[in-house]
Amino acid sequence: MNARNPHAGSPFADDDAAIAAALEDVSIPALMLSLVHLTGDPSYIRGPIKPRMLVLNEVQGFMPEEEKAEVRRMALEAIKAYRDGGCELPTQPGPELLHEMMNWVACEEIPQEYVPMLFEEMELDGVDARRGSVRAEQDVCADFPVLVIGCGQSGLLAGIRLKEAGIPFTIVEKNAGVGGTWYENTYPGARVDVGNHFYCYSFEPVDQWTEFYARQPELQSYFQGVMERHGVDKHVRWNTEVLSAEWDEAAAVWRVAVCTGGVTETLTARAVISAVGMLNRPKLPEIDGMDEFAGPSFHSARWDHDVDYRGKKVVQIGAGASGFQIAPTLAPDVERLTVFQRTAQWMFPNAAYHSKTGPGVQWAMRHLPFYGRWYRFMIFWPGSDGALMSGRIDPEWPHQDRAVSARNDQTRVFFTDWIKSQVGDDEELLAKVVPDYPATGKRTLQDNGSWLRALKRDNVDLVREGIARIEKDAVVTESGARYEADVIVYATGFQANRFLWPMRIVGRDGAVLSEQWGDEPTAYLGITVKNFPNFFCLYGPGTGLAHGGSLIFQSECQMRYVMACVDKLVSDGHRAMEPTEEAQEAYTERQLAEIKTMVWSSPAIRHSWFKNAAGDIYTASPWRLVDYWNWTKGPDMAHYTVR
Repeated sequence: MNARNPHAGSPFADDDAAIAAALEDVSIPALMLSLVHLTGDPSYIRGPIKPRMLVLNEVQGFMPEEEKAEVRRMALEAIKAYRDGGCELPTQPGPELLHEMMNWVACEEIPQEYVPMLFEEMELDGVDARRGSVRAEQDVCADFPVLVIGCGQSGLLAGIRLKEAGIPFTIVEKNAGVGGTWYENTYPGARVDVGNHFYCYSFEPVDQWTEFYARQPELQSYFQGVMERHGVDKHVRWNTEVLSAEWDEAAAVWRVAVCTGGVTETLTARAVISAVGMLNRPKLPEIDGMDEFAGPSFHSARWDHDVDYRGKKVVQIGAGASGFQIAPTLAPDVERLTVFQRTAQWMFPNAAYHSKTGPGVQWAMRHLPFYGRWYRFMIFWPGSDGALMSGRIDPEWPHQDRAVSARNDQTRVFFTDWIKSQVGDDEELLAKVVPDYPATGKRTLQDNGSWLRALKRDNVDLVREGIARIEKDAVVTESGARYEADVIVYATGFQANRFLWPMRIVGRDGAVLSEQWGDEPTAYLGITVKNFPNFFCLYGPGTGLAHGGSLIFQSECQMRYVMACVDKLVSDGHRAMEPTEEAQEAYTERQLAEIKTMVWSSPAIRHSWFKNAAGDIYTASPWRLVDYWNWTKGPDMAHYTVR
């Protein structure tokens, strides 16, 4: 079993004391589920000891300490017997017992419609069901070269799946290394805000994460290792940027102009996969005098590590997701930090946000059968579709300016109480940091208290006033207040609504993608676009997750769909495919209608990167994860024009 299933744990010979020490670090519910696999005895989840509740960012099930100690005692005896028996697994649980195990740890009945998705995601059978495959012979596949734009997490995934299927491919990456946002964003404090035992490919789990929410260097190293293990690095052209791509209808190919070191050439591909993401082109504000500032200034995604900010007066303009991480990291080391924030951010409490995993966690992930898969489930499920439902607008709710429903109002109270518990009696600060819009209406940030602790420091100012101009040594507000600055950091986000910008993509009959999209980019399932044959988007319009899951989960769904399309093209001998206008417009109409039922569309939210200039949303996905998972298993060819 161990040799066949990578998730069954590797054999071990650790002594009793080492095992007991490891058990002090682990999630007790995940441990109990592992014991069912390890012993074949379901009584571990049928007795009186059980989790009380499963919520996001809490992996102990709110179990009392005496119960956790009892489980560790029972587990030690079972694990010792397993070790002494040669780490041989008994017959594994069947589907009904596995569903029971899910219900047990979730503390609720998981609807049957979710079970296939969860089984696939957890890979308890050791099968990577999303693996790419093409029915055609290799000589046929060889005549279907694919070009992938970008080598972030989705571009790397595309390379892995194409390589598995025997499809020739080239990845064009503008940076010098893999990782996309995790290559570019090296600012102090940069870390992921999805538990990284879930923020990793389903088929490439890692037992050696050193933190529960890994920092940028460790994340970038993860993608580097995955790339090398799968041999994708040999297919990447680094420091190369795509300038344009034009569809040649007669030859049924894309001609893609790329630039490397100032030298431009044209590559030819039968299909193009865009894996450029939304958050990769920095957005700078338009403030009078920006060019007159005498000191260093840079965007957070272009951090200048040659600049020593220690002991300096630093002005940080912007305090969204990146600024929220930067400010607490800089504050202890600077003379003064001035943070300009346009709107306050809602925060979700997460005590483990900066926590180390501990050696016991890594040991359990490596050796205890399926422990890592159940731990992954415990991160995934509470952040899944239940969170989406809490953001649904109730038009009958009378206080739409503060919340969109009774449930959303409860969330607001919960978040507000968390903020108040940290601010104390500082009414001036409290007025600045409690948002005036409905909870979860913008990106909700993870918080272990570091943000508000930083703002309470004597050397930190939070300014909620507009900026009038920048002078050579200061930032001046609209009221005339002057804040001296040696360094300016622009934590002002990205060109989220300008998909594939600044590339020029020309499709069938001269259609220009940027003109077809304008400020309202749409794609069928967020993946394929009318008038653009054999062109596929990963993390395309309307696929950003604002309610749960992870972008890696989303990318795996999308890439399975893309591979199914490639199989149709290659194996069935088609030259080109694109969605029909009717299919794309019908999908877009349903998507926009659904978006308008969600909290993100609330008119009380005046500033949000989800929205375009008109206040409409073409970035976020309003769909349940289970629905999108079902829709992306493969294309319905009735929705496509095939030539």
